[in-house]
Amino acid sequence: MTLAVLASRALCGMHAHAVRVETHLGPGLPGFNVVGLADTEVRESRERVRAAILSSGFEFPAGRITVSLSPADMPKESGRFDLPIALGLLLASGQLAAPPSDGAQPAAPDPALAHLVLAGELSLTGALVPVAAPLVIALSVARDAPDATLILPAGSAEQAAWVPGLRVLSARCLADVAAHAAGACLLPNAAPNPWPTPAPVPCLSDVRGQPGARRALEVAAAGGHSLLMLGPPGAGKSMLAARLPGLLPPLDRSQALEAAAVAAMAGLPDTLSGQPPFRAPHHSTSVAALVGGGSRPRPGEISLAHHGVLFLDELPEFSRRSLEALREPLEAGRVVIARALYAAQFPARFQLVAAMNPCPCGWRGHPVRTCSCTPDQVARYAGKISGPLLDRIDLHVVLPPSDPVWMAAPPGEPSAAVRERVIRCRDRQYARQGKANADLAGAELDEFCVLAPDAQSLLQEAMRRLAGSGRVLHRALRVARTIADLDGHDILAASHVAQAVQYRRPGV
Repeated sequence: MTLAVLASRALCGMHAHAVRVETHLGPGLPGFNVVGLADTEVRESRERVRAAILSSGFEFPAGRITVSLSPADMPKESGRFDLPIALGLLLASGQLAAPPSDGAQPAAPDPALAHLVLAGELSLTGALVPVAAPLVIALSVARDAPDATLILPAGSAEQAAWVPGLRVLSARCLADVAAHAAGACLLPNAAPNPWPTPAPVPCLSDVRGQPGARRALEVAAAGGHSLLMLGPPGAGKSMLAARLPGLLPPLDRSQALEAAAVAAMAGLPDTLSGQPPFRAPHHSTSVAALVGGGSRPRPGEISLAHHGVLFLDELPEFSRRSLEALREPLEAGRVVIARALYAAQFPARFQLVAAMNPCPCGWRGHPVRTCSCTPDQVARYAGKISGPLLDRIDLHVVLPPSDPVWMAAPPGEPSAAVRERVIRCRDRQYARQGKANADLAGAELDEFCVLAPDAQSLLQEAMRRLAGSGRVLHRALRVARTIADLDGHDILAASHVAQAVQYRRPGV
């Protein structure tokens, strides 16, 4: 046989696109060419494959070798194509026992091989090196070709085996994969690593006082709403934000796998857990680090907070470009990073929690401390946050200074009790509309946010006084829907609307 065709995958954002690895062995002067928009790492596979084949006890075929990675207009990167290229060379040179073929059809020599998807980098000894983002590859294969069998290096295969319904085989070296392809010795099924136990998170009982902020935090958790906390230093803004993940419902298996896949794309260690992620980037974070980017696009902090919480402390200290870049992901739940040859898409359905001081020094309006800021400084400080961004934040809460006698106050309600109410509220939302209240669209608001007559007039008057936009009106309705769900009501009463409107009052 002079032609072998195998399947692999190329990463582009959060999707691993199918790639046909066609290996042709023909007469002529010795040569080894890799075509199909391959980058430097892929072209360097020629030397790794040559050494790995010889180290595994096979002969490197003589003649003109051409490897085509199809489709040709899709960029290919990393060394994960080493394994299919090497196996294709062994098949094309006839060094593996396989059914006879005329070599004219671009198909695998054994029908069983047509269902294999291979990815793995080879060392010079023939051993397989774990690949990056195995969960992304496994999720894409399970979605696009659920009947396929995925072969990955040991270490990567155990992570990919977390994906339900997908057969994953674990390989340690090229010789093992060659024996499997020849039918001499089959590879073992990968055993998934134990499902990790969620790490403990801070408890809400540590927060003493601040009942209004605690209530706002519960509403935010119950409906998936974004939250802005305004208050002087020491009021408890950061402490409250760190306790929000402990109030959220645990992630289901698909959400946990998706969050772990995003982390793997960013090069982070194995972070699979049922606990919603919590990301708190520093205010000096660049736009690319926050939103994602790079010559090879990688997910940013907003994607790493997918299905979790993104906490931006000292919000006005972030650059204006960074803050404005949050506007579209807050609405769409995803971010698209365009490059000349392709566009990478990453999920970004996060819950934004932001905190800021009332002025640069932090003591404006404090009953004891004196503010040293001029009115012009205060205006410039608040003006760093644009109106459109503030419109996209559902809850605005002003925290009073901490009470000096807070140490004598009893512990607050623990996170476990609040989480039970949040889970009941979320169950009510998903049973009614199939999504959280924060994700309701305009037409769905008309269907699920039925107002009592007095609530309707109250909302109209409040929007007139606040000069609110249509976006503000919709967000107030979503918050009122969540408050009503916490109270167990189907109709939005005036009390629900009044509480929702108070979270939209101007104060920033």
